[in-house]
Amino acid sequence: MKSMEEMLKAAQDAAQTIQKQMEEAQVTLDKIKVEGVSGGGLVKVRASAKGRILSLAIDDSLIVPSDKQMLEDLIVAAFNDAREKADTASNAEMGKMTSGLPLPGGFKLPF
Repeated sequence: MKSMEEMLKAAQDAAQTIQKQMEEAQVTLDKIKVEGVSGGGLVKVRASAKGRILSLAIDDSLIVPSDKQMLEDLIVAAFNDAREKADTASNAEMGKMTSGLPLPGGFKLPF
């Protein structure tokens, strides 16, 4: 049987390995790009899988003062679409990293 000291050392090493993998995953997530679209492609938002907004594109046909409220709603919809896709990409990436870890059922890392 391993001594308590050996077990604590192994747990500390495992924690450091997991922390390093999490940091690497966060860098990877910021490199993954997703695009949210609304209004049949009239409004597009590009974001990273971490949810950082990279760009916004609005079709010229939408720039009409009387349609301001509709444009604002389409922008919100595009942001939400991008956020949903970012969450999906993030979960997939984190799933790759945690698939080899012996985590108990239902245990989720804080991402």
